[in-house]
Amino acid sequence: MPRAKQAGGGVDSIPALPGIGIVAGESSGDLLGSLLIRSVREHGLAADFSGIAGPRMQAAGARSLYPMEILSVRGYVEALGGLRRILRIRRALVGHFTAHRPRLFIGVDAPDFNLGLETRLKRAGIPTVQFVGPSVWAWRPKRIRKVEQAVHHTLLIFPFEEAIYLQAGIPATYVGHPLAHALPEPNRRMARERLALEQSTEWVALLPGSRPSELQALARLFIHTVRTLSGTRPHTRFLVPLVNRETRQAFEAALLQADARDLPIRTLFGHAHDALQAADCALIASGTATLEALLLDCPHVITYKVPWLTYQIMKRQALQPWVGLPNILAGRALVPEVLQNQATPENLAQALDTLLRHAEARQAQREEFAVQRTRLKRDTPRLIAEALRPFLA
Repeated sequence: MPRAKQAGGGVDSIPALPGIGIVAGESSGDLLGSLLIRSVREHGLAADFSGIAGPRMQAAGARSLYPMEILSVRGYVEALGGLRRILRIRRALVGHFTAHRPRLFIGVDAPDFNLGLETRLKRAGIPTVQFVGPSVWAWRPKRIRKVEQAVHHTLLIFPFEEAIYLQAGIPATYVGHPLAHALPEPNRRMARERLALEQSTEWVALLPGSRPSELQALARLFIHTVRTLSGTRPHTRFLVPLVNRETRQAFEAALLQADARDLPIRTLFGHAHDALQAADCALIASGTATLEALLLDCPHVITYKVPWLTYQIMKRQALQPWVGLPNILAGRALVPEVLQNQATPENLAQALDTLLRHAEARQAQREEFAVQRTRLKRDTPRLIAEALRPFLA
């Protein structure tokens, strides 16, 4: 299938194919979107997908009308700089999909972008489904009214969400978490073999985020954490999986700026799941990667830093005392969270050192991870296909 040209950023010259419109906004959405596309096709619902797609979705057959990175914005303050461009793209997509009507539109996560798009398409008589509901249980609960206005159905990935959406009168299906279905059973030895790592070495995975803006904010913090931890654990080695060329170049530039080429850091192009399986523990920027660590049985420490104003807005709207998905799922402070002003190289290095020194702390995380994997693992491809079938019949 021909791939849409992304460099120019436009839809006018791209021939429309009948099928399903789809938009994902970042690396985690790209992974979920690719799993959804394969689920639809594996269950006999042949369809062409087009919209905004990352490399995984494109590999599954989707055509991308714009680069997905345009939507990969980190927070309120950062979004302002690109707001005009984002709104222009949303208007163009509304025009495109209303002129070349798909049988169904699916928004994959990215609720701040997709709910507005879905609302306009729904008003135009196009069926809309949101895959991954906004986390109204964590913050900004009033968004559930926007979901009601925007979609005909929601596909939910956490077990406690379905009751919330159904109570609000929004048709919803809990499909399990696609990653819980798709990821293999963790095997540290095999993962180390795939990455050609020494089996007896202590390895720490570093996941500083998938968005370029996250890399800019967190790369130096992670690098200085490595320098600090290496002072007390000189034999520990570090893996940094990076999702694309842009993030890899940004991290390598940060290494040069920090004069850190002497540190025992190995960067990887992709292979995040292998790195998490292979590692004794990890340091992870809050987000979907923390759930991947849970599913891959990797004990970890969670961190994050955002601009002061963004943090103040988010803090005032938060409904949960934690930011990490493993802690929210467990309902307790299972995984250490070292955030904002507390996120210093010294504090992060101490948290990792504590986790590495105490096997019982790692085991406590793993025992709860096993419980949550059972809750999240369902026959997700079948459930997705069954929920979408009425729209595609």
